[in-house]
Amino acid sequence: MQHTTTLEVRPLTHAAFAPFGEVIEAGDHAKRFLINGGNTERYHDLADLDAGPEGRAIVSIFRGQPRTLPFEVRMMERHPLGSQAFIPMSGRPYLVVVAPAGVPPAVAELRVFLAQGNQGVNYLAGVWHHPLLALDAVSDFIVIDRKGPGLNCDEVMLEPAGLIASIKS
Repeated sequence: MQHTTTLEVRPLTHAAFAPFGEVIEAGDHAKRFLINGGNTERYHDLADLDAGPEGRAIVSIFRGQPRTLPFEVRMMERHPLGSQAFIPMSGRPYLVVVAPAGVPPAVAELRVFLAQGNQGVNYLAGVWHHPLLALDAVSDFIVIDRKGPGLNCDEVMLEPAGLIASIKS
């Protein structure tokens, strides 16, 4: 067994997350305009949802149990046939762990982001990611992903594991 590698937690930004997908948030980066007689500001086309061949997009709610730090990242998963979007409903920060699409990742390829309670993420098809990592309290997320034929979830165990020791402010 190899020694656990400590992973640095970084703020979730559009530029840093771009290789893995899109950040979903109402911010200055978004195309926006007024609708409904000027009563509503629409933040438009924030993520490229991909249901893949023969799939369709579905909406679910995932209720994540809180994780405590330090936390060992031992497993990663990917959805090769479609994207997967997570949009927080509880307004609390959460962690996002990702690695590039392709062959199963080594721990050195993992990137950890602290998402704020107003930031969602859309993982591109095939991008490796850790399952939901809620912090502090039980948290609900709207999840938009693919339903359809074919195997759409691969899992891999990491050796060595990655360690999220703390979140630095």
